[in-house]
Amino acid sequence: MVLRLDGITKRFGPLVANNAISFTLRRGEVIALLGENGAGKTTLMNILFGHYVADEGTVEAFGKPLPPGDPRAALDAGIGMVHQHFTLAENMTVLENIALGTQSPWSLRLDRAAARRRIEKLSADFGLTVHPDATVATLSVGERQRVEILKALYRDARILILDEPTAVLTPAETDALFRTLKLLVAQGLSIIFISHKLNEVMAVSDCVLVLRSGTLAGERTTATTNRAELAALMVGQEVSSPPVSAPRTGPVVFELKNVSTARQGTTTRLDGLSLALRAGEITGLAGVSGNGQSALASLISGTLQPASGEMVIGGSAAGNWSPRAALASGIGRIPEDRHAVGTIGDMSITENVISERYATPRFSRHGFLDWKAARAFAEEIIRDYDVKAPSPEARIRLLSGGNMQKLILGRALDSEPAVILANQPTRGLDVGAVAFVHRRLLEARDRGAAILLISEDLEEILALSDRILVMSKGQLSSPSKRGERSIRELGELMAGHGEVNDAA
Repeated sequence: MVLRLDGITKRFGPLVANNAISFTLRRGEVIALLGENGAGKTTLMNILFGHYVADEGTVEAFGKPLPPGDPRAALDAGIGMVHQHFTLAENMTVLENIALGTQSPWSLRLDRAAARRRIEKLSADFGLTVHPDATVATLSVGERQRVEILKALYRDARILILDEPTAVLTPAETDALFRTLKLLVAQGLSIIFISHKLNEVMAVSDCVLVLRSGTLAGERTTATTNRAELAALMVGQEVSSPPVSAPRTGPVVFELKNVSTARQGTTTRLDGLSLALRAGEITGLAGVSGNGQSALASLISGTLQPASGEMVIGGSAAGNWSPRAALASGIGRIPEDRHAVGTIGDMSITENVISERYATPRFSRHGFLDWKAARAFAEEIIRDYDVKAPSPEARIRLLSGGNMQKLILGRALDSEPAVILANQPTRGLDVGAVAFVHRRLLEARDRGAAILLISEDLEEILALSDRILVMSKGQLSSPSKRGERSIRELGELMAGHGEVNDAA
C-alpha cells in the first residue's frame, strides 16, 4: 500500500463535497477516478495535497500519516501532480522549469550540469524526449506535458496524479503518453488517472473509482466492467448519445473570404483564410491548441477585427465589427473559457444570463432593467437546461463547470441564432453533461442553424460534425464529410502533416 484515504469527509456549509470516502492505492497500480462535474474529485485531490483540510478522515502515504493542510508534506512524501492546465513559465527553459524550487535555499546557483544529466536520464528511461535547453514557449502541447511529468519525476515522485492528461493532445501524443505510463508503472510508480474519457480509462487503468454527489458510488476492476456500466454509475442512470440524422443543408449564412488577422502576442494569426458555414450543418474544426482556433473564434465573436479580407453574414458584408455587431447579426457564442470569458463569477445567475441582451426590449423598460423578466428568464433556463443551482440569485462561480456550461448554452441558444460558435463546448464535462450539450446542438442544427464546432476532442468532432476541417498553423485542411477520414488521419493533419485548403 502506497496511499490510503480513510473516511474523508469535507463540508462547505450545508454542502457535503466528500462523504466518508476511502480507497487504497498500491505500488505499480493505476486507479482511474471518474465522476460528474461537481462529484467531489477536485475536493478530494485538494485534501490529498493539503490545500484543504478534511473535516473527518485521514490520509496516509507509504504507511505514514500526512499532516493535514500541508502541501509541502505531500510533495516530500513523493506525491506529484500534472494539472490539466500546465503550470510552466514560458520564458524559461525546460531545465529551469524542471529544477525550479528543488535546490537548497542556501545554494547561490543551480548546478546546471548535474540537472541536465538527471533530466536526460529520466527522459531516456521513460521516453519523455525533450531538449533541456529549449524555451517552453517553443514547445508543442505534448512536449509541455512531458516537461510537467519530468518535473514530478525530478522531485522523486512515487505517486503521480494526472488530471485530464489527454485533454489537449493529438491521438499520436495520447499514444505516446500511454506508453510512458506503462514504463512508469513498470518501474513501480503508482498513478491516479482523472479523466472523463471512458475509452481511455478502460485502456490505461487497473481499477476504477466512481464518485457521485460526493460519495463513492462504485469501485470496479477495469477488466470486469465496461463503458456503459461506468457511465451509469457516474450519473445514476443509463447514458446514451443522441442520434445524428443526415443534415438538411441550406445556403451559406456566414463566410470568410481570404481573411487575415494581425498578430497578437504569441497567438497564431490567420493568413488568407476562407471558410463558409451553411444553414443546417455542423462544421467541425479540429486542431491542437494554439494553431489559430482562438483567432478564428475571436474573429467570429467580434472581439478581433480582420486586418484584410471580407466577412459576409447573411449575404451582406459585415461593417464595423464588434461583439455587439456579432450578436445583432444573429451569432450565438459559446466561448472556450467559461470562467474567464463566458461568465462573471461574482455576478448572479440572472445577471449572467441577460448579460448579452440586457438592453433589448425583453429586459429593458425606458432605460431601466426589468428584473422580474430577467429572473423569469433565468428560471426558464435553469428548468429547461436542467441546471443544478440553489436560486437565480446565486453567484455563478458557485456552480460546477457542467452547470455553468448549461447556463451559457441556454443563453446562447434561446434567441435561436442563425450562426452558433461552439468553442470547446464540452471541455471538462462529464459524460451526462456532454450528451446533454450534444443533444442541444443537434436540435439547433436541425432547426436550421449553422454551427462551427471547435474542439480538441476528435471523438466529439467525429460524432457531431457533418463536415470536418483541421486547423494547423493558422491554415485549414480540405474538408471531409462524416466518416471519410479516420481518427489517425485527422491526427496527422492536426500535427501539420497534410494538405492545406484555400477555401473551406
